[in-house]
Amino acid sequence: MDVNPRSVVERDNALQRNNVSRPLDEIDPKTEKFPCCLVWAPLPVVSWLAPFVGHVAICREDGAIVEFSRASMIHVGSLIYGDAARYYQLARQQYCFPRTTLAGHTCNQHHKHAEFGPGVSWDDAVQLSTRNFEYRNFNLFTCNGLSFFAHCLNRLSYKWSLNWNMVNVGILILFKGQWVNGSAILRSFVPFIVMLCFGVLMLAWPYVVMILGFFLFIAGWYLLVTYCFKSLLEVDD
Repeated sequence: MDVNPRSVVERDNALQRNNVSRPLDEIDPKTEKFPCCLVWAPLPVVSWLAPFVGHVAICREDGAIVEFSRASMIHVGSLIYGDAARYYQLARQQYCFPRTTLAGHTCNQHHKHAEFGPGVSWDDAVQLSTRNFEYRNFNLFTCNGLSFFAHCLNRLSYKWSLNWNMVNVGILILFKGQWVNGSAILRSFVPFIVMLCFGVLMLAWPYVVMILGFFLFIAGWYLLVTYCFKSLLEVDD
């Protein structure tokens, strides 16, 4: 029996509309439930020197946190470095969830997205990325939580883009992320302020110069490795 291509496309579109129209549960930091969110937490020691640097993870539709951790494993349930301090919920209307045909894509990069391996739902994209990362070696500088989240967004073609990486994911949480509460702000910045005061007290202005140099090193490294030395990244499917 012949299949009408138009009916297939209409079915795909109906399935996609149903997927994004399903209501999500409320965000609940007390139970660490952040449906369809990017979550961020400060890192020990590193965030004391550079408070904009932290660990990120993605959350399933039911709000459960899924992270690629320092032990080179996928961990589900909570962040290994402590409670989430910031979160950003992504709009489900800006994903591409194709079904069976290229015509089912809503992004303008049909072939590239199909070749990358799209998810048919949010949780499916997370699961596919989990399988891709579960045997990778975690590395703070080249293969980390930012890499894992970017991989998920590329499977979703979030905002119709397949160019998500460590840098633009970091910018996303830095400028659009919401603080969980006041104590999360204190937990993120008090250690940095204490270290800064202690360093200035002991070393005066050379410590400030050292901290600024550290900031520039971190920012420069991620920019260079992301855009100039991509061979260093573990990003292959």
